[in-house]
Amino acid sequence: MIDPLARVRTPADPACDVYLTGAVFLDIIFTGLDSAPVRGTESWARGMGSSPGGVANMATALARLGLHTSLAAAFGDDKYGEYCWETLERGEGIDLSRSRTPRGWHSPVTVSMAYEGERTMVSHGHEAPPPGPEPAAASVPETRSAVVSLAPDRPQEWIAKASAAGSLVFADTGWDETGRWDLEALPDLAYCEAFLPNAAEAVRYTRTDDPRAAAHALAERVPLAVVTMGADGAYGVDARTGESAHVPAIVVEALDTTGAGDVFMAGFVTGSLAGWPLADRLALAGLTASLSVQEFGGSLSAPGWNEIETWWRNAQALTPPSGAEGDGPSLVERYAFLTGLLPAAGEPWPRRRAVPTLGFRG
Repeated sequence: MIDPLARVRTPADPACDVYLTGAVFLDIIFTGLDSAPVRGTESWARGMGSSPGGVANMATALARLGLHTSLAAAFGDDKYGEYCWETLERGEGIDLSRSRTPRGWHSPVTVSMAYEGERTMVSHGHEAPPPGPEPAAASVPETRSAVVSLAPDRPQEWIAKASAAGSLVFADTGWDETGRWDLEALPDLAYCEAFLPNAAEAVRYTRTDDPRAAAHALAERVPLAVVTMGADGAYGVDARTGESAHVPAIVVEALDTTGAGDVFMAGFVTGSLAGWPLADRLALAGLTASLSVQEFGGSLSAPGWNEIETWWRNAQALTPPSGAEGDGPSLVERYAFLTGLLPAAGEPWPRRRAVPTLGFRG
């Protein structure tokens, strides 16, 4: 396993690299649908997978990139919850010492249907019994960083305390169902090192009509602002240095886009903690996201360094190098920073992938 932070670690550093909290779902994913399901008809999917979902997407992506990851979450007191716990703790090496299993509480479930490059999701679940899936602020470990999802008018007390203790807080957000799109409704943004909304969210929050303009406006609020733009890649602004960077997306045929944003965040956090230049952070984030959408599910689709190394060898073998758009650097030039990080080809590390069912007897 590669340790991307090996060059910056010291004996005084905390044992935890990234802390996060949230709800763990059991995800069931259908792919190979030709169109959206039609009311009153039955649709058959050509592919199906099951995997831990929800906050497990982010936790797994971080762990597979070699970060020491601690997750505080509620797990269902059922076979789904047992499967998710075992997969994350034993399969991925994620610290679940701050997680719990409320007695008699069933796992939340999401069914995701992928078609025409998009997805439709149906979820069911109930809020976990007190103290809930989010821990008390006092239980947050000493950690290099934390990953959070901000929602309007829902401040989380532990974020300010984690920031005050020296943790770098990386945040994303979701669609504002209130329709206000008011940054003042996200008070925890003041404690964040980086904010990574998508283009639709960014332009609404900043009242701009261009994702790049939105990134610059957000950089007045946070040290690092990154706007993800789907097929157009990602654009970032470092408010401390004035640096900006755009990295095009790597074009792939997507099987399932579930969790791609979480994997992008994991790549960006990894590069940030390692102290890489802004463009290299965006490049790793985009690469890991593009690799993830070629597999089922959100959590178990996340790539590790062996998949990245395989991709890099194949990219270098292309003649001429391809994949970059516009007048920027070629694909091989853009990802040259991987050369000093990745090992020579070795035995592939067997990664779990989403499977059609759970609990085969043999």
